[in-house]
Amino acid sequence: MTDVIIAGGGPTGLMLACELRLHGGHVLVLERDAEPTVQARARGLHVRSIEVMDQRGLADRFLPLGEQFRVGGFFAGLGKTWPELDTTHSYVLAIPQTVTERLLTERAIELGVEIRRGCELVGLSQDENGVTVELANGDTASGDGTQLRSRYVVGCDGGRSTVRKLLGVGFPGEPSTVETLLGQMELTASPEELAAVTAEVRKTHQRFGATPEGDGLYRVVVPAEGVAEDRTTAPTLEEFQQQLRTYAGTDFGVHSPRWLSRFGNATRQAERYRVGRVLLAGDAAHIHPPVGGQGLNLGVQDAFNLGWKLAAEVSGWAPQGLLDSYHAERHPVAAAVLDTTRAQMELMSTEPGPQAVRRLMAELMDFEEVNRYLIEKITAIGIRYDFGEGHALLGRRMRDVQLKQGRLYERMHGGRGLLLDRTGRLSVAGWADRIDHVVDVGEELDAPAVLLRPDGHVAWVGEDQQDLLSQLPTWFGTAAG
Repeated sequence: MTDVIIAGGGPTGLMLACELRLHGGHVLVLERDAEPTVQARARGLHVRSIEVMDQRGLADRFLPLGEQFRVGGFFAGLGKTWPELDTTHSYVLAIPQTVTERLLTERAIELGVEIRRGCELVGLSQDENGVTVELANGDTASGDGTQLRSRYVVGCDGGRSTVRKLLGVGFPGEPSTVETLLGQMELTASPEELAAVTAEVRKTHQRFGATPEGDGLYRVVVPAEGVAEDRTTAPTLEEFQQQLRTYAGTDFGVHSPRWLSRFGNATRQAERYRVGRVLLAGDAAHIHPPVGGQGLNLGVQDAFNLGWKLAAEVSGWAPQGLLDSYHAERHPVAAAVLDTTRAQMELMSTEPGPQAVRRLMAELMDFEEVNRYLIEKITAIGIRYDFGEGHALLGRRMRDVQLKQGRLYERMHGGRGLLLDRTGRLSVAGWADRIDHVVDVGEELDAPAVLLRPDGHVAWVGEDQQDLLSQLPTWFGTAAG
């Protein structure tokens, strides 16, 4: 029996597979598509996602392949300055989704994850011991041709998630009312004409642009004429040409498309992220417009939260309620992202009322505190999980502080818990198989001691051993021996 089957081999599924395999679990990823996608719908990693990669020793793979930007405009296209953020990665890393998927695939294979392409999950049933997965006809890689068995299943299979539908989990929200065309293609217009026309159109239409992506290719975005009846059908080049002429007065001579797609502003969230031994993550759990570039990042961060918890269940040391804390922590985060994207879409409307609010927001964002607050929401470093009352650090992710020897994130590559102890008097004896104890902390840590979960969030702050002992079982289970 496989420990965990993951349906979906996108960034969320791959990140989750890496996290599970880091702890020794047997992981199988089922990906419906026979070949990796060429569509780079997402184009960047936000601060928290870059930190996540750094915490697992992957930042050095990503950073050379992306471009760092510290520019405004990530909140509703309002072009304010990039604020000072409490992170060593204060930038957005422009990197195509295709590259992100390739790097995570390479890491997953290194760790021993099994990835089967061309395998589509079409059915599942569960009992108290595990989950039976049914594959589509023709998926014969499993050996028995039709069924697989695992202890847990995670649906990372996108907004039209088969897993979510099979579970019967509600997906309430709003359908698309507007649609945007997105594609990669060549064009004949000069860079000067392109820049001048785009700047003029974007004074009133934020869902418009044509940006170079190298090798003579451009990423073209333009509002669609309406909402397509079948959004699974790709738009045509003629649709792009027509809409470009409608909004810009020219189609820039677009030709030779590499891929064409469409996206709407549908906003929905799964009512539950867990049903027994089956869980949901990424777009399978929430969909929203791509304004602010949060979709891929939200999914990767779902996986980072879930991975160590599910691994603890598989390993047998998870305390009661740990796996349920995935929904408790991540559902509110996604709900906040949905609200943020709803607000941004309103601010991007061309109607007089939203435009008046947009001008007001532009004024408010001139205040440094407002600008920083909104960008912290977009980049996910403002998240604080509800661990109850306590120190200001409690529930927040710990930034990469300098230790006496090396950096904090360098100590987190193994995905274990971590006790940073400036006092030198504390102990995690009994949990040493799950938690590393570091006493050469240095002066950057503004607390006597902090206990970090494997995802880098602060679970405890203090200096009293008995108080620490009262909290360790909450996150790390019963002491060994």
